[in-house]
Amino acid sequence: MHLSGKPRVMVVDDDLSMCAFLETFLDDHGYSAITLSSAEEAVSRYDAERPAAVILDVVMPGRMDGLEALAEFKRIDRDVPVIVLSGQGRTATVVQAMKLGATDFVSKPFDQIELEAPLAHALQQYRLTREVAALREQLQSLSTHTMLFSHSARMREVQESIGRVADVDVPVLICGESGTGKELVARALHGSSPRRDKPLVKVNCAALPQDLLECELFGFERGAFIGAMQDKPGKFEFANHATMFLDEIGALGLALQSKLLQVLDEGQFLRPAGNHAVRVDVRLVAASNRDLEQAVAGGQFREDLYARLNLARIDLPALRDRREEVALLAEHFVKKYSVQCNMPYTALSPDMMQLFMEYDWPGNVRELENVIRRAVVPGSEVSIRKEIAQNMAMASQRAATAPPTGLLLGPASPAVGSPTPAAIATAAAEAGRYSLKDISRTAAREAERELIFKMLQRTHWNRKETAEILGISYKALLYKIKENGLDKAS
Repeated sequence: MHLSGKPRVMVVDDDLSMCAFLETFLDDHGYSAITLSSAEEAVSRYDAERPAAVILDVVMPGRMDGLEALAEFKRIDRDVPVIVLSGQGRTATVVQAMKLGATDFVSKPFDQIELEAPLAHALQQYRLTREVAALREQLQSLSTHTMLFSHSARMREVQESIGRVADVDVPVLICGESGTGKELVARALHGSSPRRDKPLVKVNCAALPQDLLECELFGFERGAFIGAMQDKPGKFEFANHATMFLDEIGALGLALQSKLLQVLDEGQFLRPAGNHAVRVDVRLVAASNRDLEQAVAGGQFREDLYARLNLARIDLPALRDRREEVALLAEHFVKKYSVQCNMPYTALSPDMMQLFMEYDWPGNVRELENVIRRAVVPGSEVSIRKEIAQNMAMASQRAATAPPTGLLLGPASPAVGSPTPAAIATAAAEAGRYSLKDISRTAAREAERELIFKMLQRTHWNRKETAEILGISYKALLYKIKENGLDKAS
């Protein structure tokens, strides 16, 4: 880029009249030109000039011809677009130029139109390449751990907990809903521990049947089962002197829980069909999205194993409990997938971001990342808004029709601004109506009214767009607006 703000194009041609023509052409089309008459000079000045594109005559006299210059340009800056010119039209020359990385080829003589499109396309691609490279560099400079922990008070507490236990060689239990980032915490723990030069060995306890999981964790001896023709070490042996990460540990059966407890207490175990103890030195990090205390109370998880795992515990909050991170995480993921898809960075619209801030994200950070992966595709915003709106509607309806909180395993989350189930029930009782069906219908209608009103506000009362987001016909929306008295709210 030139100081004037115009993209700078280097013209390399021994024909001075062609140089003068291209200089005028480039100036008329909003570019800044630097013209050179020899390949040697162009190569020697390339580093200092760093043009956004090169127009190069491939057949020139001198110690260096155009093809050699092209190879040098690509060695210095492989992304720079080079449009080659030739008045001889040799097919072999064109083929060689393309193999060396030329962006396009224009035969002399040519008119302006023949050069306009290739040059505009080349510069557009170059700007995109540079933007993606800048995003990649920015993402690399911002570690995942920094992104995960530094933007809310709740997550800074998690970071402090990691700092306290990383160097202490005891088991760590990471608890939190699915998608909150438990594996990232495990990696942060391992990366800050004295074992960081060794691998982090991961096993998902919910991914395999129990007999296969035992072989995965502890290996097996020859003859342990039909087809076991030789000894096979398990993941615990691979993790010797390293860190083992057991994800979804609540899915571990009681028999394997006993074997895991032996590893923690004695540092040894028997392979299936084995007669000799295998000794290992492993630091265990476990994760669970289940309530292990409840599993202990129900006899599904050993109390002594839970006590050993719970020596150091890190609880990860759900994304809905740290909403201040939603915008920052969304921006991070947009940049990440813009780089992966080789697309220019485009910020999310304010309406989309507002919807993200209001949504509860039951799938947490993983759900947000998956939505953003689709959002970087042009034209996907309406379908994403529709999907989230429908999820919010279903969540509101479930909350509105749920039984009282005391009958649930966890608290219900009523729709924002909607009457709570208790309020609806109280009002119905005071009015002498005791039908559960009537209460359910009333709660569902209130949740529906609230959602339609919020979508209308977000689209600035654009009824057609609101109908698309809610997945209903325009006529049905007009009926519901009138039915719910919302026509008087606009």
